[in-house]
Amino acid sequence: MGESKEKTTIVLFSGELDKAIAAFIIANGAAAYDHEVTIFFTFWGLNVLRKDESIVVKKGFLEKMFGKMMPRGTEKLGLSKMNFGGMGPKMIKHVMKKHQALSLPQLIELAQEQGVKLVACTMTMDLLGLQQEELLDRIHYAGVAAYLGDAADAKVNLFI
Repeated sequence: MGESKEKTTIVLFSGELDKAIAAFIIANGAAAYDHEVTIFFTFWGLNVLRKDESIVVKKGFLEKMFGKMMPRGTEKLGLSKMNFGGMGPKMIKHVMKKHQALSLPQLIELAQEQGVKLVACTMTMDLLGLQQEELLDRIHYAGVAAYLGDAADAKVNLFI
């Protein structure tokens, strides 16, 4: 009988660059320690999964407005503190590059390579008018029940 892996889940509710980086550093660290890792993206956290380019999809007026107001992709995310009108993210990216730390897009790619399960909340997608075509490739789509199933078996459950 094989030993089951430790499990870690993260709910990424925030769409802020520093919090997204922290979530992916933790996820990649847990995956490196052979944990089965799930990141469940809901509300503003879904912006981390948005493609950088504009994707033409049919939407109603409110959904179009949400789409225009929310940042599209990792390059447009602000910081939770010290955003400084957009200068904060540039400064943190510069410091990360200087210290040879992986960028958020690189952390996302590494997570996918390590088998971290990236799950977009379908209910929130419906509320905000986001469609699968607008999000990154190789992600899962599920509701809160699926997340709770993963979280029930996990020893580590984080909300960021």
